[in-house]
Amino acid sequence: MIAFVVVAGFWAGLQNSLAGGGSFITLPVLILSGMTPLAANITSTVALFPAQVTSGLAGRRLVTSVGRLPFWALLLVSVLGGALGGLLLLKTPSTVFTRLVPWLVLFATAVFAWGSFIRKDRETTVHLGPLGAAVSQFLIAIYGGYFGGGIGFLMMAALTMAGLPTRNAGATKNVLAGVMNASAVALFVTSPQVHWPEALALSAGAIVGGLCGSWALHRVNEKTLRIVIVCIGICLTIGLFVKPI
Repeated sequence: MIAFVVVAGFWAGLQNSLAGGGSFITLPVLILSGMTPLAANITSTVALFPAQVTSGLAGRRLVTSVGRLPFWALLLVSVLGGALGGLLLLKTPSTVFTRLVPWLVLFATAVFAWGSFIRKDRETTVHLGPLGAAVSQFLIAIYGGYFGGGIGFLMMAALTMAGLPTRNAGATKNVLAGVMNASAVALFVTSPQVHWPEALALSAGAIVGGLCGSWALHRVNEKTLRIVIVCIGICLTIGLFVKPI
């Protein structure tokens, strides 16, 4: 089973590097390994964190502030929101989280599909001011610390609406995703819900997959990959509603 987890980690790291949606793979695989949905979500968050750090460092030169909102302010609200989301997750009974999982996956799939196929890449008109951007990032960070699926496109939507070009928004969201998860991971590492053998195997696969994804970024049909990811999310959502875990 560990080998299967490594492969899932590689796939998740590759997806996250190219388009996102890696948690759609890791969550069901960890559940199939015998974990509760709560433990699977916590273990996945811890395991994917190193790959997020790598992606953030790779694009750090493109990271920028959002208009009059300095980057350090985005970092701060991301840390606070991620920590709050992590605390909420740790305080959530496993039975409650199990009932929430189908709705969370449905929401993340819808956001991913909207970001992939509906939102126009050239929409850079400013709709969010500094306060709106900060509040949006704080709410996204809470959601990210709690569940995490779809946060990439949530941030892409918010950052581009605040005026960032797509390239800079992508690099900035990679760093912010790592930051918000860092605060959640700091809480999770002491939790008995973390299954360390699976977490280490998943992390190793995700790091390699992320590096391969960085290399293949301009060689893969991204639209096809995103269609596959959305189909995975739809199938997972239907499955979770039909047969809750």
